[in-house]
Amino acid sequence: MKPPTPILFATCVLAMTLPACHPARLDSPPDRPNILLIYADDLGYGDVGGYGAASIETPRIDRLAREGLRFEQAYTSSATCTPSRYSLLTGEYAWRHEGTGIARGDAPLIIPLGRKTLPSVLRDAGYRTAVIGKWHLGLGGDEGPDWNGELRPGPLEIGFDEAFLIPATGDRVPTVFVEDHRVVGLDPMDPIEVSFDAPIGDEPTGRDHPELLAMRPSHGHDQTIVNGISRIGTMRGGRAARWVDEDIADVLTARAVSFIERERIEPFFLYYSTHDIHVPRVPHARFAGRSGLGPRGDVILQLDWAVGELIDALERSGLTDNTLVLFTSDNGPVLDDGYMDQAVELQDGHEPSGPFRGGKYSAFEAGTRVPFIVRWPGRVPSGISGALVSQVDLMASLAALTGRPMGQDGTSDGRDHSAALLGLDAEGREAVVEHNAAGTLSLRTRDWKYIEPSQASPYNRYTDIELGNDLAPQLYDVLQDPGERTNVAADHPEIVDAMASRLEALRNRHE
Repeated sequence: MKPPTPILFATCVLAMTLPACHPARLDSPPDRPNILLIYADDLGYGDVGGYGAASIETPRIDRLAREGLRFEQAYTSSATCTPSRYSLLTGEYAWRHEGTGIARGDAPLIIPLGRKTLPSVLRDAGYRTAVIGKWHLGLGGDEGPDWNGELRPGPLEIGFDEAFLIPATGDRVPTVFVEDHRVVGLDPMDPIEVSFDAPIGDEPTGRDHPELLAMRPSHGHDQTIVNGISRIGTMRGGRAARWVDEDIADVLTARAVSFIERERIEPFFLYYSTHDIHVPRVPHARFAGRSGLGPRGDVILQLDWAVGELIDALERSGLTDNTLVLFTSDNGPVLDDGYMDQAVELQDGHEPSGPFRGGKYSAFEAGTRVPFIVRWPGRVPSGISGALVSQVDLMASLAALTGRPMGQDGTSDGRDHSAALLGLDAEGREAVVEHNAAGTLSLRTRDWKYIEPSQASPYNRYTDIELGNDLAPQLYDVLQDPGERTNVAADHPEIVDAMASRLEALRNRHE
């Protein structure tokens, strides 16, 4: 597929509402809007201008923030990608299920067949549903994906009408696109083989042939080389189907724009899951070197461009006023996540985590507190919201907003907080649950943050990120100490006990 030009365009902690909280309700559901959910990857709270970034410009994302509602206390469900995506699409905490950690590139489909999902609920409400971009929730049955045959079950079996995917991540093999049930552009005479256990094939690896690399790994990421970048896992075959890293954003955005322009009559739900700003960070030449912050900054500019392309497509199609746009991220930021791309050296004062502690993988706030913007002209007021909101509620909230309230069946952790999304409820959740890469759970209320004791390592020596794990309980006054610098657990044992008990009850579905 030839990547489009700008002229052709003119695009790895969990949260829940507790039953004690009763948010404001809509008197009647509004007309069904189109829904565009833009899900960035590894984008931190402080990575965009609307949330305080001063060293990089993100005018298109900032425009959404100006025209819509910018949430200051919004949470993803986990500090890593696969569990966040699982919770986003199912309304259930990923830590309740085995196999929902950071998925391998050859993982089978993680979402159980037959359960309600965000796309299936919206499809039942009359929406055309599509996922375009990073998937990372597995493909195929228990035996895993058949890269040379039909990749089912997958997105189409859990509620999407169409799919165009990066099957896992950009740093994992196979480096191919998948459309619906098939690898795009695969030559049957050059079948794909993939392994994450033992090496296969004779293609050079970054470990053995670093002289072939255009970007060297800093840790791991040293197996099969594709486009001068070594990946996680080994593969052979599929040469005609392999993507060009510099073109990924163009290809995905072109597909998203095409979907918007095609689906202008009946309501649609588009889950546009970007690759940016995940590693490997390989910006198109249009953005390379423009940010002054190295490739990480450049792909933030590329992400901002993609957002603008989708918003422009809505305007050209006359869909602006009838489209609910949500923009957020799957987890917090990370600088060195496996490649020597100078993200640390060229940081130049930029603070991806904003005022918060930690980042991707962490139990501290920066692991799960992310940008979250909602725009629906004429329905959602512009401004700032302090409501406590979580991505695990999106399925229930969007179902209610489209006139299909789900109720509670005991298997969902999400609740209807459509009123908060529409700016009608300034409080939102009573509490959110956060989950880090080690499995440590935290409970955030409107005043306090409790992190349960953990024997896991407190520090990630590869990413230079504090993970927030400690043998002792931690308690932070998040209103007075948003950076979580002073553990006040010893001063408030009664609050520690109450929050620990509440978290345990929630863990066991007793609350």
